[in-house]
Amino acid sequence: MLSANKTFNRRRQRVRTHIRKVAAGRPRLSIHRTNQHIYAQVINDETGVTVAAASTLDVDLRSKLKVGSNRDAATEVGKLIADRAKSAGIEKVVFDRGGFLFHGRIKALADAAREAGLNF
Repeated sequence: MLSANKTFNRRRQRVRTHIRKVAAGRPRLSIHRTNQHIYAQVINDETGVTVAAASTLDVDLRSKLKVGSNRDAATEVGKLIADRAKSAGIEKVVFDRGGFLFHGRIKALADAAREAGLNF
């Protein structure tokens, strides 16, 4: 039986392999979730550069949020990353959920980013 960490890493690798196949030069919106915070980055894999980043640790969001580990916080991070990506000239991305399942905070962040203008 596989441990939870090995299962997570397998799922993460499977998602990343699929993203490489369908990316077609688009930047990647990468999500990382912990028990207390959520992080998002728009990464250009061709140059290896982070174009935009947002998290619940940002000064802009810390004063707004009571807790960094709920759906409301994920929604705010989604809006912020979309605004920062659009100001950097990026409209289309590939969503990289990592090894996380697409529900809860991950889904809330993705929906907020879509509503704020990112296409994926």
